Amino acid sequence: MTGSLEPLWPAPTATDPVDAVVTVPGSKSATNRALVLAALADQPGFVRRPLRSRDSLLMADGLRAMGIGVEDTLNSSSGVSGGGDAWRVLPAPLNGPARVDVGNAGTVMRFLPPLAALATGPVHFDGDPRSHERPLGGVITALRGLGARIEDDGRGALPLTVHGTGGLVGGSVTVDASSSSQFVSALLLSGPRYQQGVEVRHVAAGSARGGADAGGARVGTVPSLPHIRMTVEMLRAAGARVDAPEDGGEPDVWRVAPGALLGRDLVVEPDLSNAAPFLAAALVTGGTVLIRDWPRHTSQPGDQLRELLTRMGGSCAFTEDGLRFTGSGSVHGLDADLHEVGELTPVIAAVAALADSPSRLSGIAHLRVHETDRLAALANELNGLGGDVTETADGLVIKPRPLHGGVFHTYEDHRLATAAAVIGLAVPGVQVENVGTTAKTLPDFPGLWSDLLDPTSTVKD
Repeated sequence: MTGSLEPLWPAPTATDPVDAVVTVPGSKSATNRALVLAALADQPGFVRRPLRSRDSLLMADGLRAMGIGVEDTLNSSSGVSGGGDAWRVLPAPLNGPARVDVGNAGTVMRFLPPLAALATGPVHFDGDPRSHERPLGGVITALRGLGARIEDDGRGALPLTVHGTGGLVGGSVTVDASSSSQFVSALLLSGPRYQQGVEVRHVAAGSARGGADAGGARVGTVPSLPHIRMTVEMLRAAGARVDAPEDGGEPDVWRVAPGALLGRDLVVEPDLSNAAPFLAAALVTGGTVLIRDWPRHTSQPGDQLRELLTRMGGSCAFTEDGLRFTGSGSVHGLDADLHEVGELTPVIAAVAALADSPSRLSGIAHLRVHETDRLAALANELNGLGGDVTETADGLVIKPRPLHGGVFHTYEDHRLATAAAVIGLAVPGVQVENVGTTAKTLPDFPGLWSDLLDPTSTVKD
């Protein structure tokens, strides 16, 4: 548990069904991938409607530290729909010495060291205390196998220094990505600039692929595969040649050919995972929320919210403006494997705690090494409000009970804070510690949440 000097935030309680239109900021996952690909391109490019949050600002600052131009602009001279707020990215030779602050951003700590291997000179990486505990050994070991020199004093974790030599041979490498799909994406994103490209083969250490340990937890498989599919799609859109398992290729093997990347004019989709608390608000209050610009076809894991929350009692439909989600007035438990969409777990768990029947959430043992141990944190905090939540080897069993108010600790984890806000809709007296941690991916969440519940300030249909 972490303390905070920030005052406790009283989570608003809904007195009526919500009825709101919400504009969710851009996708963190897409923004940070787009920035890396734009930095490695042969021509300048634009990243439009980017997420401007702590994680994406750390990514932009990390690229600037290595010599890439990342300029703020409101110019929409290209005529591309969705102009306005944008970053113009100006590729340049990558240089050290440089220092990169990764904060507690998984994408920054994992995506930038493979890029730093292309720099001339040393690039030092460090971040928040929690970043030192998060898995990074897979990326470090793989980069060494591809020819990079990295100093980490044997930790297999931050802090570390990449001693770039201006290029990297690349080639084939084996990585255990059981703890994070970002290990694979990190290597693929910079792969086109390696002399031989890169072939990434996932092999789980000491376990059979797809099996289970003695406690029933899944082992060996790569979590959050939709995020790797997003990486593959964005690489191809930038001109890279990529072979992936979903194209009929070898299971757990991804190949990126060496070649130039295009400078693009890219409009970032709304972050669908960050839509989770707003859709949950419609479900919990029996109301309606429309999320603007929800794409009909997307690789974002958050798109699975449509199916998951419908199973829990809601309904959804596409409109000309986006996705409309409506609660039925009842909330049901569910049995769901969230292995591919683990980031949705906190809000799903919060809704499950308010349901009329038990839930079992499985396939998410990897959440123990995210921003915090999310399984332990959810169990502790929901139980602290009177809930009945039990950890399993790879997930949670949630048996609904009447909840009461109290302090909900967030462990400096943005998704714990949004889960607490969902609980507060139905449970008076919930006070959220460090709600400001939501700035990691969802700037001004308290303001957005207040607007959701205030009919005088929420945009109506």
